[in-house]
Amino acid sequence: MQLPDSLAGRLLGWYAAGHRALPWRQDREPYHVWLSEIMLQQTRVEAVKGYYARFLSELPNIAALAACEENRLTKLWEGLGYYSRVRNLQKAARVIMTQHGGLFPREYAAIRALPGVGDYTAGAVASICFDAPTPAVDGNVLRVLARVTEDTAPVTQTAVKKQYEAALRPVYTANPGRRSELTQALMELGACVCVPNGAPKCDACPLREICRAGESGAWAALPVKEAKKPRRIEEKTVFFLQCGGQYAVRRRPETGLLAGLWELPNVEGTLDAQQALALLERWGLAPEELTRTRERTHIFTHVEWRMRCYDIRVSAPVGEFVWADSARFRQDIALPTAFRIFWQPEEPA
Repeated sequence: MQLPDSLAGRLLGWYAAGHRALPWRQDREPYHVWLSEIMLQQTRVEAVKGYYARFLSELPNIAALAACEENRLTKLWEGLGYYSRVRNLQKAARVIMTQHGGLFPREYAAIRALPGVGDYTAGAVASICFDAPTPAVDGNVLRVLARVTEDTAPVTQTAVKKQYEAALRPVYTANPGRRSELTQALMELGACVCVPNGAPKCDACPLREICRAGESGAWAALPVKEAKKPRRIEEKTVFFLQCGGQYAVRRRPETGLLAGLWELPNVEGTLDAQQALALLERWGLAPEELTRTRERTHIFTHVEWRMRCYDIRVSAPVGEFVWADSARFRQDIALPTAFRIFWQPEEPA
């Protein structure tokens, strides 16, 4: 695959003329760039901004991240989803503390070896922070380059992604001192101009004169992606149990979906109200009042949960649960979004 010779010059000139002022672009501190790249996986920029500021306010450096207590760490991440990301962040921070003397590694291979760091993140941190000739190829970059070259190879295939990385490497090699801007220009173009949803803003694109798909009109069919497998449907009955300002939660198993996180009590299948109340009695609880029934759907990458939630007051905070008040929820109990949508504590009288 051959990229146009003028690609880098067009991108760098366009980026220099104006780009978004994002908080993680204020410096090239690798901890900041690394954190932002992990947060931005599967998450919109606007949603990340607040999390990024709060996270750094409490954990301003790698040492603080490495030492953070687990419940507090997941609470800082609450709502961002994909909690394995933050756990891997901490694992990587501890590796940096023990194996790199607390200093973020500068070499691509060492960055790539950190827990939770893939080719894209390693390439982004190495090029942005250390001017390394390492392309960072994500969905935005794949879309831009597939359209520029009018390439119909499925970008969901690892081998195709590697081809794009190989095609970009000479471009990076030829631009020492500008590799940070080159990586961010490609990201910016894919996020703001050659957008993932809807028509690209070709009139504002610095690559419009060299874009084959823009000229032919084939952009709508690019990039080509392989069909996804249909999501598995699972039905669940969830319990929002309340007793005197305390609420029941428990830990999920240490393996599988949402491993080790807090959850509201729940069971497989959809129970009717009578079945739900009978189950609580088998759990050793004495239901006093069923106050509300709610139904929600939550979609994960490969699974869709269809949930019915019963809000029930019980007479005593017993059973094999942790009963926590609102203050503890605010401090260190993070509920994944699938359960947080049902958590609505009563306001004090």
